[in-house]
Amino acid sequence: MTGLVGVFRIYAARIIAVVIILAIYGFARLPSLSKPERERMVSRFSFTQLPLPGLEGSPLHYVRAVHPDLEHISSWISSVGAAVALNDLDGDGLSNDACYVDPRTDQVIVAPVPGTPARYRPFELNVSPLPFNSSTMAPMGCLPGDFNEDGLIDILVYYWGRTPVIFLRTAGEAAHAPAQLARSLYVPVELVADQSRWYTNCATQADLDGDGHIDLIIANYFPDGARILDASATNHEQMQDSMTRAFNGGHKHLFLWSGGRSGSNPLASFREVDAGLSNEVANSWTLAVGAADLNGDMLPEIYFANDFGPDRLLYNRSTPGHLRFDLLEGRKTLTTPNSKVLGKDSFKGMGVDFADLNGDGWLDIYVSNIAEDYALEESHFVWVSTGEIDLMKQGIAPYVDRSEALGLSRSGWGWDARFIDLDNDGFSEALQATGFMKGEVNRWPELHELAMSNDQLLHRLGDWPRFHPGDDLSGQKPCPFFVRASDGRYYNLAGDLGLGESEVSRGIAVADVNGDGRLDFARANQWMTSYFYLNESPNPGAFLGLHLLLPVSGEKTTAIRVQAGHPGVDLYGSPAIGALATVHLSDGRKLVAQVDGGSGHSGKRSPDLHFGLGHIPADASLKVEIDWRDATGQLHHNALQLPPGWHTVLLGQ
Repeated sequence: MTGLVGVFRIYAARIIAVVIILAIYGFARLPSLSKPERERMVSRFSFTQLPLPGLEGSPLHYVRAVHPDLEHISSWISSVGAAVALNDLDGDGLSNDACYVDPRTDQVIVAPVPGTPARYRPFELNVSPLPFNSSTMAPMGCLPGDFNEDGLIDILVYYWGRTPVIFLRTAGEAAHAPAQLARSLYVPVELVADQSRWYTNCATQADLDGDGHIDLIIANYFPDGARILDASATNHEQMQDSMTRAFNGGHKHLFLWSGGRSGSNPLASFREVDAGLSNEVANSWTLAVGAADLNGDMLPEIYFANDFGPDRLLYNRSTPGHLRFDLLEGRKTLTTPNSKVLGKDSFKGMGVDFADLNGDGWLDIYVSNIAEDYALEESHFVWVSTGEIDLMKQGIAPYVDRSEALGLSRSGWGWDARFIDLDNDGFSEALQATGFMKGEVNRWPELHELAMSNDQLLHRLGDWPRFHPGDDLSGQKPCPFFVRASDGRYYNLAGDLGLGESEVSRGIAVADVNGDGRLDFARANQWMTSYFYLNESPNPGAFLGLHLLLPVSGEKTTAIRVQAGHPGVDLYGSPAIGALATVHLSDGRKLVAQVDGGSGHSGKRSPDLHFGLGHIPADASLKVEIDWRDATGQLHHNALQLPPGWHTVLLGQ
């Protein structure tokens, strides 16, 4: 009998262990979609993929010449530079023009979006007659904006190896009529007078001080003054001084607008202002920057998504001519690890976007990190606002991470992240650009060893393993396309939608390029062809599209002017960056969005606002509230009744 009891105990212990293992597996297993629901979700979307054109006769390369100290990690150093922006550059009323960087040729190209009318020939936006050395400099991205306030869209281009250049649009034959774009219509102007070596990987625009003029945020990655792309340099370079707390990176430069001039000899002037940022904020390794008003005072907060250390959210307390920002950090609870507390993470921030996910009227924050399964599985973030905005005055970031509950915590090596309503049902899809290096030799073991090494050794390049062409890090997966299901979670449908090609991608730009009410997007790929995706989704919901504009410099209007459709020669202006629109739906829901000035890594969405409305009557009347600052910095609020469709609104002063 004693022997039988012992055998029973052994088998009972084994059974209990199996039950515990199965229970843990059940809790850890991610939810899945039923086949019918997946098919219904897939049926809502359809896209035509079109390549962004290159320029004929340009030789291609797939790695950059770098400083001798960096040669053994040349592929790592060469992993950025692909960028794309969508905007209305030619003044035809539609955001159907693309400015993009092809790292294979190191060219900044302006072209009509593929699939739209060929209104002009693609051309390169080179800096001549300003100085440029292609052996030590390379473009990293373009930021469209009206930097001299004349109603024409200019382009700021930022680089590795030099300071940014603003390409100011001249009017051509007619000031605000559609123009046949060419390089000759742009005058390059230096942002700063001295020829410093900057390594900029992201830039955006916003009215930082509330004076009614657009300012600039330039975030550099490698330290200012380095010689990263100089293969003949004799100095010594270093990398980050930590995988989790690195503060020896490039400087953050904030510029206030100080004047502008239009005409054949245009000018846009900005002055750099010391905002009193701490060293840990000012010299982090930043790969993405976002600016949005998060507490309703019409002053934009700044989010720096940082590589090798904590992201930074800055509360804006500026006044005209004077910048002041306070650092915000989230609150830690007993069950919240540090890396899930805003401002205390140790991850690799590379993308940031804003949208109101839970319908409470406050913008939430979507951040890409590295979240590669069975490799470096950190986590992406979805910082959802708690609505306790007064806590910002106490230095507290009122956000909690909901990425895991929403199904958005993991995907791959993330870069740009975008919330976009692509089927107009009133709920955003989530897109990401992912991938790092595409090759045949898996280098994750070496990267793991590097990541676990002593922080005191990381900055020493002699301790870094080899990363050369042919090596692979997260280069074999397609970019995800997340759709929200009936259970509230997001599921990746990229493969089901024919978007399952493996890509190494960087930037995502968004716009309705043909005015049909369906948002399209472009994706900039690193060392590969970049693509535009024309949205042909069947049976989309209704939409409301808004072109919110401010009068151009020198022109004043005291009344709001509204017209159906798109801007034209009879109604034009400068994009009202930072303006807020709130759409009230009949079921009591509110949709909110702000005019974006270029938040993210290397992709820039158009400044147009787009709201998916679901299937509502075409003759519905929507209450739309608009908040904005005029050119004197004064705050305004107005309410309009608008039907679905596109509308141009010139905001009064």
